[in-house]
Amino acid sequence: MPIDRVNPASLARPAGFSHAVIATGSRLVFLAGQTALTADGTITGGDVVAQFEHALGNLLGALAAAGGAPDQLASLTVYAVDLADYRAHARELGAVWRRLVGRDYPAMAAVGVSRLWDEAALVEVQGFAVLP
Repeated sequence: MPIDRVNPASLARPAGFSHAVIATGSRLVFLAGQTALTADGTITGGDVVAQFEHALGNLLGALAAAGGAPDQLASLTVYAVDLADYRAHARELGAVWRRLVGRDYPAMAAVGVSRLWDEAALVEVQGFAVLP
């Protein structure tokens, strides 16, 4: 497995992320930021959970097209226009993650932003993966 997650006992127990990820492999896949944009160019989903699910699905679709799998994600950044709302839905967002990706988490960050490229977008995910 090219990904090893490191969570030292000297740091707070991570919930929904890994403190560090060691990755060895032959290919890096840099994944562009994905929102809840549908193939017809419209944003779908009326709340942050629905949009996160679609955005993550888009990201995983791009990863699959590059020959990768969800467990090969090494890093992910989440951009949210309302970080308080994103945090308030952490349990539901975690359930979406586990359903689409599993129980392993990459190194992650969540960043509050004033808006995204698509004004209707509430959340965007961007990351990279390491493939063998």
